[in-house]
Amino acid sequence: MDFDTLDFKKSKVFILKRMLDRGDIKALHWIRQNYTNQEIKKLLLSSRDLSPKTANFWADYLKINHKKVPCLQKPYTRIPFGLSS
Repeated sequence: MDFDTLDFKKSKVFILKRMLDRGDIKALHWIRQNYTNQEIKKLLLSSRDLSPKTANFWADYLKINHKKVPCLQKPYTRIPFGLSS
């Protein structure tokens, strides 16, 4: 992928996920200049693949109920075959 030609509006989800999870303070400033709180909130409420640390921070910062953030929920685990309730 050629990052110099990456469109920050068309590739919003990709960019936000990577920069929120792995970015430094400089990346955070860039995010705040190029994306709205609503765009970050929408990502948090729809993504299961952000780190819990990142999701906790942004949920607190944006005042989102942690129960509504998919990546903060207990992962689904299958019941082993042969067990029933």
